[in-house]
Amino acid sequence: MNYQWYPGHMTKAKRMMQENIKLIDLIIEVVDARIPFSSRNPDIDELGKNRARLILLNKSDLADERENEKWAEYFKSKGYYVVKLNAKSGAGIKGVLPVVMESCKEKLERDRKRGIINRPIRAMVVGIPNVGKSTFINAFAGKACTKTGNKPGVTKGKQWIRINKNVELLDTPGILWPKFEDQSVGAKLAMVGSIKDEILNLEELSLELLKYLHESYEGVLTKRYDIEESENALSMLEQVAENRKCIQKGNELDYLKAANILLEEFRNGKIGKITLEKPEA
Repeated sequence: MNYQWYPGHMTKAKRMMQENIKLIDLIIEVVDARIPFSSRNPDIDELGKNRARLILLNKSDLADERENEKWAEYFKSKGYYVVKLNAKSGAGIKGVLPVVMESCKEKLERDRKRGIINRPIRAMVVGIPNVGKSTFINAFAGKACTKTGNKPGVTKGKQWIRINKNVELLDTPGILWPKFEDQSVGAKLAMVGSIKDEILNLEELSLELLKYLHESYEGVLTKRYDIEESENALSMLEQVAENRKCIQKGNELDYLKAANILLEEFRNGKIGKITLEKPEA
């Protein structure tokens, strides 16, 4: 894995997160809408106790809309606020601010009762690597953002981005570590491209993806690659290789090239809008 999370790394990341969480009212957690469970780390629930919570289903344009809805309902039932978006294109970004305000209305009410007026909501963006945290921060803050710099009482070196007079964002996202104990989690992170391809067996990964697509989205492979779908993932990869002219020296089929095509086209949505996991019943 290109994220070698040793206990030291985890402890440091956790400590930084704990320090930062003391300063904030709201945790904005970015997950990949195609793998909302596998792209989040449950430790954040412990770290973020007693804070308002917002989950952003990022890259939702690449995911199955029916599953997006189910995941949104699932997270809402657990007490989170949820927004579906695509940080890269900016779709859904406008919907974030009203939800930020809504999620902190109790805090604003408490402030008002204490006579504290105009104290901005402070938020921090967290998530595992490669889910789009920085892309979201840039899209949310927009070009007009000004870093408010060090304020009295704020830990030295902390930069706050002023979104508007009501909301400030810590400029460094909190990095959570992926949970690789479960092999299927690692595979799903790899399928969406969250782990560097150089360290993976792409043929094996593509066979797992083919199997899942055939079982959960029957017909999409036939439509995209004109192949006969079956339980036999290797036979499907062979057909993709043949139909896409993936031939190497000696007129042999080039499985690696076919695997690369399949994964690339899955990641950029050409095979269809696909979600790799469903919420727990």
